[in-house]
Amino acid sequence: MDVFDAIRTLLAVRRYQDRPVPEDAIRRVLEAGRLTASAVNKQPWHFVVVQDRDTLRQIGTLVSSAPYIAQAPMAIVVAVERTPWAVSDASRAIQSMLLTAWSEGIGGNWSGFGGMDGVGGLLGIPAELDVLAVLPLGYPADAIGRGEKNRKPLDQGDHRERWGRPFA
Repeated sequence: MDVFDAIRTLLAVRRYQDRPVPEDAIRRVLEAGRLTASAVNKQPWHFVVVQDRDTLRQIGTLVSSAPYIAQAPMAIVVAVERTPWAVSDASRAIQSMLLTAWSEGIGGNWSGFGGMDGVGGLLGIPAELDVLAVLPLGYPADAIGRGEKNRKPLDQGDHRERWGRPFA
């Protein structure tokens, strides 16, 4: 899939088929995160791949905004070092991973945002790291419309040269 098509069609997926994600696809998703650029090349992210059903169920109860994690065939937990650009860098890596998964036909979603000490404790993540997000991943259970997004037109949010001069 072309990069622009992946960006144009990427949707949040919260329901998954009961079908494992192949190991080669998991490796490509992780590589996409690992290869993402980072400020001063610090690479402050750490990724924990979770496939154990019981652990996924527990994570689903710990991330209050995303109980659907419990039904996903896998998740990637993203932890970050406490550096000035860690959240920005890890956010870039998360987007790279979600786009790579999507290009493979695998759906996912950014779940949670900080405040997930329980997830860190469950997975043995060192206390000096913060759990930033959980990315449940799997093949979408529903037929979803790729590219059907409700977004503002260019002239309502994009400007040329100066604020208030619509880009369109």
